[in-house]
Amino acid sequence: MLKIQKAEYIGDYKILLAFNNGHTGTVNLEETIQNDNRAIFLRIKDKNFFRSFTITHNAISWFDELDVAPEYLFYLAFTGNSEFHEQFREWGYTS
Repeated sequence: MLKIQKAEYIGDYKILLAFNNGHTGTVNLEETIQNDNRAIFLRIKDKNFFRSFTITHNAISWFDELDVAPEYLFYLAFTGNSEFHEQFREWGYTS
């Protein structure tokens, strides 16, 4: 099971993540957040609120209301790495 071990805000909508599989990568959540108009995303569009995330149940979460799964974060961080393409297909992120 993929888990987030460490998460550090590095600016804008970017978070540096360390996963329990030994990989470390940066995820940029700007597009995900800005393009989602659901009410739950409105607060974290403000960068001051965005940076107040925590690691809860192996996911990045805000205010105990919104969380982003470690698999999705791993996908965003490593989408360009062909080493993981089969795993991304298994998770349903690519076809």
